[in-house]
Amino acid sequence: MIISHKHKFIFIKLRKTAGTSIEMALSGICGEEDIITPISKEDEKARFELGCRGAQNYSVPMRYYGIADWKNRIFKGKKKYYYNHMPATEIKANIPSDIWNDYFKFCFERNPWDKTVSHYFHRNRSRDFSSIMDYLRHDEGDMIRGFAMYSIDGKVAVDKVFAYEEMETALEEISGILKLPEKLTLPEYRAKSEFRTDKRPYSEILTEEEASAITDRYAREIELLGYKY
Repeated sequence: MIISHKHKFIFIKLRKTAGTSIEMALSGICGEEDIITPISKEDEKARFELGCRGAQNYSVPMRYYGIADWKNRIFKGKKKYYYNHMPATEIKANIPSDIWNDYFKFCFERNPWDKTVSHYFHRNRSRDFSSIMDYLRHDEGDMIRGFAMYSIDGKVAVDKVFAYEEMETALEEISGILKLPEKLTLPEYRAKSEFRTDKRPYSEILTEEEASAITDRYAREIELLGYKY
């Protein structure tokens, strides 16, 4: 997640949407006052080698602390932080209202059938699911929730939800909105791209039951972006 005061934007990072690569590209245009949340050590190393800014300014100001936050601070010495996959509801609650209202807020969504297959392979490295349906029955798909990340009270709360499948067009549009001198480009580094061992199209991997379950679970994302199986 990034909040850029330099370019007046808020990037909400969803899972399995090239979020880390997008974040790295955006980190490269950020200023010293911008909020950039931490990523994995390996990804932070790659970000540093690319010459981009790393995690910075991600402590939440104490004026946004609630009762539970103060208890953690006083009794456990724990601070409150902005974090990697922070949803719109939490971001809005922990920044000034004028920043939320005035900054360009955006995220990337991905075809849910393809995203589910990608996340299944990612999660199955450490789990032992017998199938994608087994993965879905364990509610693992909730980790790649999309609509809930960029909505508040059931309504889309960002200015634009870009399609992962139209990345180049999206990056060009974002560059124009932010009035950047050059178009944003993603780094060659691709985080977690090696986890999917079956490279076939999702339609050749999913069973009819699995595809139907995904359709039901991600009906709002499908309707919003107009995805077709």
